[in-house]
Amino acid sequence: MPIKILMPALSPTMTEGTLSSWLVKEGDDVNAGDVIAEIETDKATMEVEAVDEGKVGKIMVDAGTEGVAVNEVIAMLLEDGEDESALEGADASPAPAASKGNGAPPAEVPKETAKDDQAGKADHGKPDATASANAPTSTASDGNRIFASPLAKRMAAQADLDLSAIKGTGPNGRIVKADIEAAQVSGTGKAAADKPAAKADAPAAKPTAAAMPTGPDAKALADAYGMAYEEQSNSGMRKTIAKRLTESKQTVPHFYLTVDCELDALLDMRKKLNAKSPEGEGAFKLSVNDLIIKASAIALKRVPAANASYTEAAMLMYEHADISVAVATPSGLITPIIKRAEEKGLSTISKEMKDLAGRARDGKLKPEEYQGGTFSVSNLGMFGIKEFAAIINPPQGCILAVGAGQQRPVVKDGELAVATVMSCTLSVDHRVVDGAVGAEFLAEFKKLIEDPMAMML
Repeated sequence: MPIKILMPALSPTMTEGTLSSWLVKEGDDVNAGDVIAEIETDKATMEVEAVDEGKVGKIMVDAGTEGVAVNEVIAMLLEDGEDESALEGADASPAPAASKGNGAPPAEVPKETAKDDQAGKADHGKPDATASANAPTSTASDGNRIFASPLAKRMAAQADLDLSAIKGTGPNGRIVKADIEAAQVSGTGKAAADKPAAKADAPAAKPTAAAMPTGPDAKALADAYGMAYEEQSNSGMRKTIAKRLTESKQTVPHFYLTVDCELDALLDMRKKLNAKSPEGEGAFKLSVNDLIIKASAIALKRVPAANASYTEAAMLMYEHADISVAVATPSGLITPIIKRAEEKGLSTISKEMKDLAGRARDGKLKPEEYQGGTFSVSNLGMFGIKEFAAIINPPQGCILAVGAGQQRPVVKDGELAVATVMSCTLSVDHRVVDGAVGAEFLAEFKKLIEDPMAMML
């Protein structure tokens, strides 16, 4: 009996992903442990290994397909002695929630949601009548559900196609990219075909106040006023960033505290430590950010009330300082974690951070390397940003925004002097961290930055 290869759940929160590529083809023999595919989650691209051996009988989901639900059958594996005839009549329905197939943890097959139906369409504000008439439907006239990939829905919306008139060739009749392309060639499903053609001598209608969208609908505004643009499909990471940061600003009561730290002593110590770095294996090159991570971790141990998260039932007070560090990647922002940073030396932190940042940019982080964390650091100083306020990364209670070190006038012992000063702003969740606690944390952080030898104790 053919073995089902299922879409795995690569993280506890994953409900769907993009099947980026197949590393095998139909007819190939595979052994347990062989890497057979690459799956793009919301934050990284990860390899999928086979847990059974056999021959790839049929690939059910094409490479590049988006929105593949966890536990959906993506391929069928023929056991020893079976041939293609065994695939006839084989059950290719998704596995039940209790099934683990292909090593995936039990996961309920997620239902398509309203946001999937709206993929690729601007839905802010009130849609006008014309947009509603032309929108590709995800429900047929007989009330039955229409299943289509998010990419197919976007393409249908852009081409003004009616999804109910298109026959899907994907798994379980799902409409995929190839079906939309075929419909465009054949003219199938043209939603605008039933509309009366405009008179040739009728002047082009100008947008009026009544016809303009009432919400911040960028696409509708650009189309209405003839503004040139290029559409770039949102990656899974970009969608997750948008969702989480919107949730953070809407639900977390932020407040902000800023402190100026003098950096001259820290820069001098960094220079001396880097000069002592050995050659070859064991070599290190400390950055200011490495020292900021260490100072943040020690300050959290000194002020444990700032190392906390809010829940409806209780406040979670963390035992260790797991520092999430914001890293910019081509796909968006990701926060790899330096775990138990208070226990690690500066050279260890530096090496870990370089490794994590490099793999973050390549999309090769494991979920446990970027999910979690108790406190975040976001440093834009290398871009010359003097000061900014970052958005809290839920469920964490704080994030520290670090600006550039700049030569500024300061007053010392009643006299004017020049020092290298860095402005740091702490964004705080007021549900779990009070103003006095946030101020106490910044005071400890400032002490460590201005007297960095204290980090060595």
